[in-house]
This record gives sequence, C-alpha cells and structure tokens, in this order.
Amino acid sequence: MGEIGLRERKKQRMYQAVSDIAIGLFLEKGFDAVSVAEVAAVAEISKPTLFRYFPAKEDLVLHRFADHEDEPARVAASGPAPLAALRRNFLDGLERCDPVTGLNDAPGVLAFHRLLYGTPSLAARLHAYVERSEAALAEALGGDLDARLAACQIIAVQRVLALENWRRIAEGESAEEVRADAVAAAERAFAQLGAGLPRFA
Repeated sequence: MGEIGLRERKKQRMYQAVSDIAIGLFLEKGFDAVSVAEVAAVAEISKPTLFRYFPAKEDLVLHRFADHEDEPARVAASGPAPLAALRRNFLDGLERCDPVTGLNDAPGVLAFHRLLYGTPSLAARLHAYVERSEAALAEALGGDLDARLAACQIIAVQRVLALENWRRIAEGESAEEVRADAVAAAERAFAQLGAGLPRFA
C-alpha cells in the first residue's frame, strides 16, 4: 500500500516537474516554437518517456487543469443541494483568487492565460477537458437527460464568469477592482441557474 502511494507521488512529481519545465519554455519562446524533443532534453528524459506521461504536446500545458477536471462533480456529489454547493465553491474560489475563477492578477497566471487562450491548439484541447468535466458532473447529478442539460449549463456559466474576470484583468484592472463585480455576477448567475434548474437547487 505504502509502496503504491510512494510510486504514485513520484509519478505526480514527475508530471508536475515536466509540465512546469514545458510551460516555462512555452512562455519564453512561444508554444509553436518549442518542440517536444526540446522539452524532453531540458527535462532530462527521453521523448518516449515524455509521451508516456503526456500523450500530446498540449497536455504539457493542460496538466494544470487535470485536478480541476472532476472538481464540479466532486463538489456536486458532496451534499443534497448540488447547485448550492457549486455556488459556494465558486465564491470560495473568488475569495482565494483561484486562477480557475479568472480572478487572479499574478503575472505568472496572466502569462499562462495568455498562452492558453492565445494558442489555437491549446484552446481546442481545453474544450476536451471541459467536455469531460461536463460528463463527470452530469453523472454526479444523476446521469439522465435533465442532468446532462444541467451540467452543460453549470459548466458554461462557470467558464463565462471566469473568462469575464480574466478579460477585465487582462485589460488592466486589478483583481481587487474586479472582485465585487465578480462576486455579484456569480451570485446573479447561480440564482438564475437555481430558478431554471429547481431539481438541482
């Protein structure tokens, strides 16, 4: 048991280290200007080993979203009122400036977002992560058609809220300047979801 845990932790550290190296290179030179071979060389691993961890070049960047992929599903499954739990989780994220909410003006986070949304292949690959997140949430909400429709709306609302926060910060406002509007917008959006999705409220 302990050995499996240790192996898993080592694997996670390897994922993190290689992803961090790759993101550093992409931020410095541009995503398309850096080859997978260059990432492998700097990380001091072979190309086949790198591809064992990251099946596609884009996954080197999107690894940062891996932990968040099933977060909505975990949160929704945590109590009898999924929407209330998801609302609380999003507001808590705004409170701690979680980059996933878009309300974070740290230079490194802004540079990462510019890389992500400014690279077409990364933005396209992110869509697959969003779809998996949606599918997991739908399952947590019951798996039927109503659950799938609700999951689609909830994930879309969270994404649009985060993109609006990021857009304003990218245009020069600070996280503190955006915070009050971000909280008000989230409250409004979740109230509308609650009104439209009473089964999950």
